[in-house]
Amino acid sequence: MPTVTVEGEKSFEVESGKKLVLAIEDAGIDIMHRCGGNARCTTCRVEILAGEVSPMEQAEQERLAREVDLPAGIRLACQIRVTSDLSVKVISRSSVTGVPAGTRPLD
Repeated sequence: MPTVTVEGEKSFEVESGKKLVLAIEDAGIDIMHRCGGNARCTTCRVEILAGEVSPMEQAEQERLAREVDLPAGIRLACQIRVTSDLSVKVISRSSVTGVPAGTRPLD
């Protein structure tokens, strides 16, 4: 099983093919996901620090293209399926914004 490391939090094993946003949430780590995993809101942004992820599909590319000044390595956790070891940084957290995380994304 792949291992995901969330900067400042912990490392944990993930079933191969699981959505990254669900893996992070299931590990007890606070991550926003306001649109429920539909690549519409960008609140589940993560920075990929190390590891390989699949190329962006059209919905993610189009949504992130509307954002200004995104650093390299920013992806939507709801659009990534974990297939190898990853190290990531969670960008938006409910505990910081005071906004509920959102509807749990479907797998």
